[in-house]
Amino acid sequence: MQKPSVDDQPLLGPVERSEHVAALEEAKRLLRLAGPLAAGGILRSALQLVSVMFVGHLGELPLAGASLATSLANVTGFSLLVGMSSALDTLCGQAFGARQYHLLGLYKQRAMVVLALACVPIALVWANTAQILLLLGQDAAIAAEAGAYARWLLPALVPYVPLVCQIRFLQTQSIVVPVMVSSAVTALNHILVCWALVHKVGMGSKGAALASTVSYSTNLAILCLYSRLSGACKRTWTGFSMEAFKELRQFGEIAVPSAMMVW
Repeated sequence: MQKPSVDDQPLLGPVERSEHVAALEEAKRLLRLAGPLAAGGILRSALQLVSVMFVGHLGELPLAGASLATSLANVTGFSLLVGMSSALDTLCGQAFGARQYHLLGLYKQRAMVVLALACVPIALVWANTAQILLLLGQDAAIAAEAGAYARWLLPALVPYVPLVCQIRFLQTQSIVVPVMVSSAVTALNHILVCWALVHKVGMGSKGAALASTVSYSTNLAILCLYSRLSGACKRTWTGFSMEAFKELRQFGEIAVPSAMMVW
């Protein structure tokens, strides 16, 4: 049976050709958004990894404690807060699509209030990490090391809450490249901060934990400066408002299921 030649193949009509071009353009647009989003997420996740790597040079016991504390902090704290902040994807996305730009800043402030309240039980868990691990049958020396590391992670919650809210606030406006760049700068700076606190200052594993606070604060400062100086958020950020303390329960009803999916 003779194989049909290229000339025998049916040509795309004007409508099919237009749909093909539109699909390619849509795919390119999605990649331009998804690429920086994925890269930024990986770079932010790398901070805790770098801290544990520095602790690994201090010995087996500090490494075991830092690894255990980091795992516990991610499950009971950081992942929970990231999940709660994802409620902004829904709320800010709807407001931005409806051109109610002022609501984006209001939703961001409301998210920061709710997440700050959620940090109270998180801080209690982290402060009692050693006791919790002992109840679960963990080795006493490892539990003590993990407890000390977790306590020095506590200050990181202060910049982390507004940071994750700021990231969601920008991403819902399709501002993804600055978020990725700030995450990259922070990740590189985190190596220097860890080295300085762990080895130069001599804080050991405590310095690696405290480095997270410095790096999250750096990332937050970069994004806040960008929002203020670039003018990209002049329609969506009009300043702090007491309205942020209203309808907290309604926001929580969206944030808690979002957190459960990530958790």
